[in-house]
Amino acid sequence: MSDHIPMRVAVVGATGFQGGAVARLLAERNHRVRTLTRKSESERPELGGAAFVLGDLANADDVRHLFERATHASVVMPLVYDTETVRTYARNIADAARESGVRRVVYNSNTRVPEASTNVAAFETRRLAETVLREGLRGSGVELVVLRPPVYLDNLFSPWNGPALARDGVLAYPLPADTRTAWVSHRDLAEAVYAALTADGVAGRTLDIGGSQSLTGDELATAFARGLGRDVHYVPLPPHVFEEGLAQAIGPRAAAGVAGIYHYMASGAGPELMAGDDGSAAEALCVRPAPVDEWVARQPWQIWADDATSVS
Repeated sequence: MSDHIPMRVAVVGATGFQGGAVARLLAERNHRVRTLTRKSESERPELGGAAFVLGDLANADDVRHLFERATHASVVMPLVYDTETVRTYARNIADAARESGVRRVVYNSNTRVPEASTNVAAFETRRLAETVLREGLRGSGVELVVLRPPVYLDNLFSPWNGPALARDGVLAYPLPADTRTAWVSHRDLAEAVYAALTADGVAGRTLDIGGSQSLTGDELATAFARGLGRDVHYVPLPPHVFEEGLAQAIGPRAAAGVAGIYHYMASGAGPELMAGDDGSAAEALCVRPAPVDEWVARQPWQIWADDATSVS
């Protein structure tokens, strides 16, 4: 679809970081965006003029209202890892998409998903959502594209990582130092979602996005050092320590769900799960994730430093 023909996009999850990046990019490109929220007006993020629909994913009528007159949809699930809750969310989305007749749904699974089943809720609820969407849309004429991202660079520009990086050159993250990972930014994710909404030849596909660049912990630290202009060293953070810190921000249940990914990776299972692909997804979507050092150099790290001279 041409950028000159505006889409009307129902963005599920736009009040979160990933969905918010998608909503802002769509608005920048003059597409109309609506999202569902339970937040009050004072709590809602600025999404470039997106319209908010008050409601809940668990309520089928609310989701139908979100999808009214939509031509496309972008979906990322909230940080909920209860099986039946996620099944309800996905079923309501599939029903609303089918009934409204949107042309294409792009589902961001929020993580890579192992081929074989696991006992990790963060993987299995996202696999379940994909299955429910596929089954719910089958035969409807609504196209589905699934994107499976690796790990987000924006996780490192945060109150948990930013100060240690800016002040001390310490990059602590709950992945083993030798785990090769294709890091992407929220902006690169949004570009991939936008491409998946509009590109020809991707309907029905599941794409591991992230490009072909895979970095170990030490290689990631080297890229950060280039971007920051200072020495940086990588410290593999124990997943339980990560989980405890995250629980203070998002609550213990959501933190346990997110941390399940890192416990899985620390166990040695699926060592290549988060690695870059052969570049086929980037080719199919005609996107090119920014190199890590370039992304790092663009971030205002001085906000985490004691003063502006501590980061050059």
